[in-house]
Amino acid sequence: MSFTRTWTVRFSDTDPFGIAHYPRMIDALHETSDMFMEQIGWPYWELHERHELGLPLVSIEFDFHGQVKGGDEVEIELQTVVGESSVRFDYRATHDGEVVFDGVEHRVCVPVSGDHSVTIPDDLRDALEGGADTS
Repeated sequence: MSFTRTWTVRFSDTDPFGIAHYPRMIDALHETSDMFMEQIGWPYWELHERHELGLPLVSIEFDFHGQVKGGDEVEIELQTVVGESSVRFDYRATHDGEVVFDGVEHRVCVPVSGDHSVTIPDDLRDALEGGADTS
């Protein structure tokens, strides 16, 4: 399953040439994962309340394939790959049917009070694997 949302590129997201500025594209990815986690019932800010856990970002890769401009509607799709103690978020962003950027985030499950990875709890794993279909 996957989660898809539409990001409308705003004027404030663009550089002086009207092209989306890369930090805003990365923000759009992070916002997509926030929306996904809310959709599956596990908002990041509640992880510590349920299991005293976090899913901090440990790496990110991001590739440009085309430009997006102010006013463009960009479909950002997120798919998950869940490991024992980590989750990978794969992103694919399209505009007018063309891939314009993609990226990968790697997150690790850690206790709030620690600095080592732990096994992802079964109920969180089920939610991450089941995903959310908003199509």
